[in-house]
Amino acid sequence: MPDNGGVLEMTREEFEELVAEALDRIPPELTRLMDNVAVFVEDEPPADDPELLGLYEGTPLTERGEWYAGVLPDRITIYRGPTLRMCESREDVVAETEITVVHEIAHHFGIDDARLHALGYG
Repeated sequence: MPDNGGVLEMTREEFEELVAEALDRIPPELTRLMDNVAVFVEDEPPADDPELLGLYEGTPLTERGEWYAGVLPDRITIYRGPTLRMCESREDVVAETEITVVHEIAHHFGIDDARLHALGYG
């Protein structure tokens, strides 16, 4: 990948493939439990949080009750720009993307940031 002033270059398609590969590495016993969730790739996070690597928006499985029906899917968004800016190599991008995907899926399961940090997904 060409050097672009210290920022790693990777097409959106290449990055989306890394996200797909990270999802493929999630154990099947977990992916079977994922319910009503969609994963997206965006180039940049909201302007108020420019370093954000990923975002989970929705109702965690642990908070869903009888009322939970007919709702839009939870949304996991992985952001390409900040990931590429913080990584120095393709291998770094692969590792960081996998950590971010696991982190956001954990939020879908109701696991908070403190517990994720304790598990090594900081």
